[in-house]
Amino acid sequence: MSTHQIQYDTLLSDYSDPLKAIALLREYRPYFELIPSLRRPSESLISIPLPVVQLTSANLTQTHVQMQCDLALIMCDPDWKVKTGQEIFIFIHRPNEDYSVLLQRWRQVEVTLGEEYYWRLPWKHRSIISDRGEYHYPLFVTLDHSPERITKGLEGASLPHVKAVTPAIDLEIEENQEDAICDQSC
Repeated sequence: MSTHQIQYDTLLSDYSDPLKAIALLREYRPYFELIPSLRRPSESLISIPLPVVQLTSANLTQTHVQMQCDLALIMCDPDWKVKTGQEIFIFIHRPNEDYSVLLQRWRQVEVTLGEEYYWRLPWKHRSIISDRGEYHYPLFVTLDHSPERITKGLEGASLPHVKAVTPAIDLEIEENQEDAICDQSC
């Protein structure tokens, strides 16, 4: 596995934790201010990695679609345990992904959001009404190795973006873990 893929997977796993997702939102203040309660942050945000929605068409057929974003952050009122209607979609720059592909992922999410949809929420949050949000916000995350043209493109398109601190990876430990997994399954 390449270093860039490990960094991507590390960020994805980090931002799956609502508290670390909130730390990401601190980097882009307008979205950070959308969090309903900072006194109870883990109850104010649901982080869904590689999210899936259920689409319902006019003839009442239902299909499940994986959103083309890396994470969906759904805001919740911690007192009432309901969604607030504000949804943030995180797009982490993937290894070997260029600007057009990154932007196309957001555009595909926009198309999906135009349909009637319901969230496939994690089991822990199954009691929350999972209908569509009213406001959709993208946030693009670039890394140190992301090409400059991606940042320039995001700025030119006036799309919100932050540069993540590239996670430090000890490749020797990662390789030893991969070898151990291979030894167990081979």
